[in-house]
Amino acid sequence: AAAQKKSPAMLQNQKEPEKMKRCSKCVMPETWESINYDSNGICNICRNIQVKKEKIDWEAKLKEFEELLNQYRGKNQYDCIVPFSGGKDSVYTLYKLVKDFKLKPLVVSFDHGFFRPKTMANREKIFKKLGVDVLAFRPNWHIVKKLMLESLKRKGDFCWHCHTGIFAYPMQIAVKLKIPLIIWGEPSAEYGGYYAYGEEEEEVDEKRFNMFVNLGITAQDMLGMLDSSVTMKDLEPFKYPALKDLREIKYRSVCLGSFIPWDVQRQVDIIKTELGWEGDIVEGIPPEYDYEKVECRLQGVRDYLKFIKRGLGRTAHLVSIDVRNGRMNRDKALELAEKYDGNRPASLDYFLHRLDLSEEDFQKIALSHVVAPHQHDQSKIKPGEKLHDQELWDKTK
Repeated sequence: AAAQKKSPAMLQNQKEPEKMKRCSKCVMPETWESINYDSNGICNICRNIQVKKEKIDWEAKLKEFEELLNQYRGKNQYDCIVPFSGGKDSVYTLYKLVKDFKLKPLVVSFDHGFFRPKTMANREKIFKKLGVDVLAFRPNWHIVKKLMLESLKRKGDFCWHCHTGIFAYPMQIAVKLKIPLIIWGEPSAEYGGYYAYGEEEEEVDEKRFNMFVNLGITAQDMLGMLDSSVTMKDLEPFKYPALKDLREIKYRSVCLGSFIPWDVQRQVDIIKTELGWEGDIVEGIPPEYDYEKVECRLQGVRDYLKFIKRGLGRTAHLVSIDVRNGRMNRDKALELAEKYDGNRPASLDYFLHRLDLSEEDFQKIALSHVVAPHQHDQSKIKPGEKLHDQELWDKTK
């Protein structure tokens, strides 16, 4: 035992784990993508929201949006395309465009294959209440499974098929049906640092797609990464249309949140009251956030993976939004993030079963993508509770 004791010199030279820096206003750490801090330790996302509140002329923005709509309204069978999942943002966007702006949209839904039961019920309800035409597409599960595994290994993110499909497929439909206006929900400026309010106008275009949506992997890249049984025909749903084809229809692809101030909690109240939209419990999130990321069975796994890699989960993101909007103080935000972030989701068993993956291999892959200075400590991870609907999820392999 004496031989194993470390000398004072050894203890002095032993490096302590480097502590992650967090924003001095919210609780977002330095491992978050595109984040930086000013001389007061305040992150660029907090500064960005301050610009949104204080410097944007939202009346002028609304007028700009009306002028944009007037260029397209009544010119084609549909006034616009609304990409749709059934979550809070796409539901509010569709509601706003139909009820307030009196547009006739084509709803285009890319089904990633993991919608939860309540989301499916919400979708059915919303489509009937708003009276809209809907085009839904779900890609081949055999291809999706290969894409999820490859994406997980290469990027520590199994959602490549979802990221690319959600943003590429509606654009493909725009070209095929010659519907030039595509209207999305919240701008990325609301939550990240790739774009900023009051600076470059955020268009949901190929530049944005390649900047952060597709994880730096195009469909052509993915073709070379997979086995020879996968062809380019299989990957077409994930391929962004050619710019010349989009220009030919004189497209515009914009966020509604670039023209009206985005306020998630206010908007959730509206869609719950007006449409009967229902929230749900999500793993790793306090129950009061029953509106956030309710659509996907694998959201808990996605946030757990993010915690292993970056040291933050979905709760840190949510409480930071509340801090920026004056609804919570930073101490309470830290308390909630520490309580809810990082638990092992029960849905991980479902995920591993669907992908024929062992938990040991999952951990090895996740740990290979850890972002410094975060150091993951698996010994501190606690098991989470199973969701109320998990037994209803399809388990077909």
